[in-house]
Amino acid sequence: MTVPPEYGTAFVTGAAGFIGSNLVDRLLEAGVRVVAYDNLSTGQPQFLADAERQPGFSFIEGDVLDADKLARAMAGAAIVFHLAANADVRFGLQHPRRDLEQNTIATFNVLEAMRATGIGTIAFASTGSIYGESAVVPTPEDAPFPVQTSLYGASKLAGEGLIAAYCEGHGMRGLIFRFVSILGERYSHGHVFDFYQQLLADPTRLRVLGDGHQRKSYLYVHDCIDAMFTALARAAGRVNIFNLGVDSYCEVRDSIAWISAQLGVSPRIEYGGGDRGWIGDNPFIFLDTRRIRALGWQPKLGIRDGVVRTLEWLQANRWIYERRGSVDKAREELKGAVG
Repeated sequence: MTVPPEYGTAFVTGAAGFIGSNLVDRLLEAGVRVVAYDNLSTGQPQFLADAERQPGFSFIEGDVLDADKLARAMAGAAIVFHLAANADVRFGLQHPRRDLEQNTIATFNVLEAMRATGIGTIAFASTGSIYGESAVVPTPEDAPFPVQTSLYGASKLAGEGLIAAYCEGHGMRGLIFRFVSILGERYSHGHVFDFYQQLLADPTRLRVLGDGHQRKSYLYVHDCIDAMFTALARAAGRVNIFNLGVDSYCEVRDSIAWISAQLGVSPRIEYGGGDRGWIGDNPFIFLDTRRIRALGWQPKLGIRDGVVRTLEWLQANRWIYERRGSVDKAREELKGAVG
């Protein structure tokens, strides 16, 4: 499944990130011209190295909070893939303005830029976190409206609301994708990243938040992109909301076993205790994906294969740890400088 031909130029925010850079490559492979937009605060220029060699690619370093620059950069595109976001769920309560600005206000800026430049379609990376701790599992898109348990989820849900209102008020078309956690090549944060980092430092010991019985679902990045392209080609509504995930879940302990087997280690596991890792960490995430499957999409990789493929990429690209460490340090220094 590829992008319909009428989308000759795509504008991608967060284009140097994990999902964004994979999406850029897939769009270029499909013959779509791409304008990539990223402030490189967490994105990696290396992720766009292949795209840089393609004639249909251009990169603009810019922030989605810079509304004027965003609108100028977006002019001439036919569709926006809005992936730029603050994805730091765990520390959201310590830095609440990040979620408001980088997720909600940024989405408003994207929509205003679309309105100003006449772009009619947006594909939005939302999250399964908007369901909070739903009483309905597997959780469908029309589950009873949830109580929000994280600022990340709340800010993404606010973005969804803005998209729906703009689509209804200005005749735009919106595709909203509520992801489970995504795995795969260029993965640069999350439990596989953290566990491998620990085991590189000390293969005999692994510290794990919670009790290890947290149940989570995961999706391979190219299955995620396939689902987005399927919805873009086949969804008929003005505002379309899709859960994206596989039809299974695993415990954190399962993932630890797969990672340990891949690395050939047998670490002593030290659990932090409790049924979750942090405030807002839903101990059971499992989404009902019948709506996207009804359009003909099926994931190709299961969770275990996704974990192993992610770890293989991290093993071959250990530079990402040094790069992420320097980026995280710079962000904390900047936060301190501005109070």
